[in-house]
Amino acid sequence: MQLLNKMERKFGKYAIPNLMIYFIGAYVVGILLGMVNSSALEFLTLDPYYIIYKLQLWRLISWIFVPYSLSILTLIFMPLFYWFLGRTMEQVWGTFRFNIYMLGGVLFTDIGAFILYFVLKAIIQAKTQIPIDETTISIFGAIGSPFSTYYLNLSLFLAFAMTFPEQRVYIYFVIPVKYKWMALLYAGFVVYDFIVGGWIVRAAIIISLLNFFIFFFMTRKMKIKGKPKMHKVKMANDARDVKFKTVVNNGGPNYRHKCAICGRTERDDPTLQFRFCTKCDGNHEYCQDHLFTHEHIRLN
Repeated sequence: MQLLNKMERKFGKYAIPNLMIYFIGAYVVGILLGMVNSSALEFLTLDPYYIIYKLQLWRLISWIFVPYSLSILTLIFMPLFYWFLGRTMEQVWGTFRFNIYMLGGVLFTDIGAFILYFVLKAIIQAKTQIPIDETTISIFGAIGSPFSTYYLNLSLFLAFAMTFPEQRVYIYFVIPVKYKWMALLYAGFVVYDFIVGGWIVRAAIIISLLNFFIFFFMTRKMKIKGKPKMHKVKMANDARDVKFKTVVNNGGPNYRHKCAICGRTERDDPTLQFRFCTKCDGNHEYCQDHLFTHEHIRLN
């Protein structure tokens, strides 16, 4: 958490707002392209051979266009669903941390695909003595296919379910199911794929979910509770008023709110929301991007 705080202070201004819209846009374009000409998707897969020897560098990014389904239901419902998940998690984590989570998933997938490629290449060459050239490229054609947005989107869903386990999703707008049970169901599907799939599929699962594993261990102590009790809110407001009046009367800076993490005030962005944390010792105020993600301050 401390490392992310330092990175955010230095690089936070470069974060991309509403990043999930770009992922969804790529996904929709991939579905439409697949409906028109499914063979065109073969030029977008994450295939290390073509990246290294054919310099098709666009494959490092273009695999996020490759959909895991071409059904019309997927085109209609999945973008809306993951836009909701992405927007919510960006509000909870802040734009910078959400960028790190999603773009980190893309980076881990790229690195993992190359590691898998070289490992398989060494194993095949050692066992068969066959040089890896265009005559044997079909051996590696299957590497790129498991790397799609499926497991990357799943990592976002698991993070949401971990943050809001008791919230409900309405399947087909009718059946209410808590996110924690949906997460367990999805986890079961992943375990099944891991067992019955080959090593390429297993590697794709581990690599694509690596960002979720890192998030889980970094935030395992972070809990998002309900709204604080009214008397605590009243105390926080009183402390804020006293602090503001004291600073202004002493000729200090003319802002009312300031985040204890990033230092932003309402003068930097009038749309920012600020709240005091009732779990921190003392009067510590945080902006909406850091209210749920900061480490609680304990004086004892």
